[in-house]
Amino acid sequence: MKESSSPILEFDPDRSAILTPDPFRFNGQPPVPASAVLCFFQDVLDSRIDKKELDVQGYLRSEIGKHPVFRYETGGKPLTVFHPGVGAPLAAAFLDELIAVGVTRYIVCGGCGVLDRKIDAGHPIILTSAVRDEGTSYHYLAPSREVKPHPNAVAALEKVFREAGMGYSLGKTWTTDAIYRETPGKRQLRMAEGCEVVEMEAAALFAVAKFRQITLGQVVYGGDLVTPEGWDGREWASRTDARQTLFDLSVQAARLL
Repeated sequence: MKESSSPILEFDPDRSAILTPDPFRFNGQPPVPASAVLCFFQDVLDSRIDKKELDVQGYLRSEIGKHPVFRYETGGKPLTVFHPGVGAPLAAAFLDELIAVGVTRYIVCGGCGVLDRKIDAGHPIILTSAVRDEGTSYHYLAPSREVKPHPNAVAALEKVFREAGMGYSLGKTWTTDAIYRETPGKRQLRMAEGCEVVEMEAAALFAVAKFRQITLGQVVYGGDLVTPEGWDGREWASRTDARQTLFDLSVQAARLL
């Protein structure tokens, strides 16, 4: 390795590491279903727990406590379901740990901020690329402007949305670590390169998936509006129907992988 003008650009392709996501970090009962839905909607998970559709199969751990890994049996092929936390570093680490116990096919569902005013609140966007304006992805892949999801996961999502008669868009996202530094200038730059939405994890999740050579795709729904005139929450977190639907369609897509 050579020193760079910026530490974040000093990518090391060495696949070994001092600390690895070995299976010992999972406290539970294997085998864990190899296909999974990573769901950012805690309210959706709570509702499925109340309906006794999710069974705890084990836990991953962090300094904020235990994070349950669920088994979802309803409707056919069993799936792993997990809330990946918030922010690229935590979500990427949890993904790496799930991969280590044999979970290798993923659909991710969550919300996003909207840069393009034409995107309605609640509208689904299947992500096709993520601009890497966060730090985690640079430890998994050599520096580049963007990173893409696995095409098989994108195809599975498109298939289930079409068959459900559900409108959707394909789109590029801006992944950033700093929600309070989404400036008008940065927004303008990102929109100029084709970004329609903004969130905190996609680029890192896509990068981990590429590095570990597993299948992963992500769908988000239009949430709060991020414009130079100001922020508009658009009651995005209370859109229960959109969140439940996104989870259900993600489950169907995960079963196709």
